[in-house]
Amino acid sequence: MTDEHAAREEMAHLCKSLFDRGFSVGTAGNVSVRLHDGILMSPTNVRLGDLDPARISKLDLDGHHVGGDKPTKETFLHQAFYDTRPDAGAVVHLHSTWATALSCLADVDPQDCIPPLTPYVVMRVGTVRMIPYTRPGDPKTGELIRALRGQYAAVLLSNHGPVVSGKNLFSAVCAAEELEETARLLIALRGQRVNLLTSEQVGELRSTFGTI
Repeated sequence: MTDEHAAREEMAHLCKSLFDRGFSVGTAGNVSVRLHDGILMSPTNVRLGDLDPARISKLDLDGHHVGGDKPTKETFLHQAFYDTRPDAGAVVHLHSTWATALSCLADVDPQDCIPPLTPYVVMRVGTVRMIPYTRPGDPKTGELIRALRGQYAAVLLSNHGPVVSGKNLFSAVCAAEELEETARLLIALRGQRVNLLTSEQVGELRSTFGTI
């Protein structure tokens, strides 16, 4: 089994898992994996639960479509992460309910929209920036992500949803799940007094487990 074949199979398997558990509905969301000679990307207008490994889109390292079905219209989101985060091996963009809800709230801190509520969001997701609203498919979104210069592994697209990168597809999916669960907790706790982790506690986690 080639590395690309294995990546296609894993991508279809994990995307179906996300879809079956409600992290993506309809044809929303897109996922990609970086290979040594290009990028695999979920096709446009296909549910994440229905990916055919053989028909997953392939782009070369410059972003040109070279095989499989037509890729998502939001290829620039993925390319922006790969170009600014050399260690990124996968990118997951979802319209998951709670993270998308958080992206619609007017009083969320755009500099740190997922505060350190639990140790695992610090360890798996890190600081999350809010990207100003742009229409779906607008390449400007990629420019806004590039402007962050790779400092963040995850962002929230305002009124749209999360985009999360990881060293590999499994870690990116786990991080996207952790972000979604933390967003759910944050909304459930709104109006309550919350004990966030202190800067010292966050620092200890980062020194022990590293930064994202």
